[in-house]
Amino acid sequence: MGAYKYIKESFQEGYKERSNVLKARMVDWNSQPPINRIEKPTNIARARELGYKDKQGVIVIRARIKKGLRKRAKPRGGRKPSKSGRFFSRRKSLQAIAEDRSSRAYSNCEVLNSYYVGEDGRSKYYEIILLDRSHPSITNDRSYSEVVDSRGRAFRGLTAAGKRHRGIISRDRTRMGTSVRQMERS
Repeated sequence: MGAYKYIKESFQEGYKERSNVLKARMVDWNSQPPINRIEKPTNIARARELGYKDKQGVIVIRARIKKGLRKRAKPRGGRKPSKSGRFFSRRKSLQAIAEDRSSRAYSNCEVLNSYYVGEDGRSKYYEIILLDRSHPSITNDRSYSEVVDSRGRAFRGLTAAGKRHRGIISRDRTRMGTSVRQMERS
């Protein structure tokens, strides 16, 4: 068994047990800004699965997103009060929203992928892997060429989280690669 498999197992155990280390991390992350650049990924095994390489031009961001439904302002007048719904489900997943926000904050970078790292009572935390479009080590890397060539991947729903909320990819492994519309037809 390789080293990354052991690392992956230790992270899974930490999430299941809600260990003290994880709780301390959440307290620390909560005091940091909502979009925060970090030196190394927290879960290195998951980051490597999603295409992370420890080289110049690859940036890792930790994003904090508030949980819960989207709250809309109450209409001011001319409507029956009982018909003014205020809480609506989001059209995008929290992970896709985290990718969008980090892409806006780092406009010279392109989102490669992202993954879940934890949650507390009011927030979810995701780590987003970004690529600097103009860095020579990224432009010369063939594995990143498709990502760097397309602009605004997070906004157009071309990342894994974006494809999921568009119905192109399913979380269910048996339906991988089939869209929701294809599933309805069959």
